[in-house]
Amino acid sequence: MGAFTVVRSTVITAPAATVFGLINNFHEWRHWSPWEGLDPALEREYSGPSDGPGATYRWRGNRKAGAGRMTIAAAAPDSSVDVDLEFLKPMAATNHVRFDIEPQGASVLVTWTMTGETTGFFALVGKVIPMDRFVGKDFEKGLAALKARAENG
Repeated sequence: MGAFTVVRSTVITAPAATVFGLINNFHEWRHWSPWEGLDPALEREYSGPSDGPGATYRWRGNRKAGAGRMTIAAAAPDSSVDVDLEFLKPMAATNHVRFDIEPQGASVLVTWTMTGETTGFFALVGKVIPMDRFVGKDFEKGLAALKARAENG
């Protein structure tokens, strides 16, 4: 087992409230999440409140999409969203995700961080290939799509 952290950031020219709204509501993730296109037949289930703490999103899809659940654990309006992430398939894992939104004049700096412990297959592979190489490019793709959505609607 080994702890890992994956971090990516981007500057978005949009109000913090706009960016926060796109992150704090799982229904909005369909427009920017880098994993949404992995399975055109992806099954989605939303429960709890529409946004903020307690909002839950479950998915089940093909081998690439896997299955899992995300729950918003905490949210500070226009500044941060914490998500508990549980992968069920193809491999079980529990991680913590945090989005920080930091005002910078007319823009915001958005930082996407995921932390967790590598176990099983990933603990073995992680000794050679860091977790950052597995998901870092996905974070970059997701932040680019979040930026486009926030800036262009």
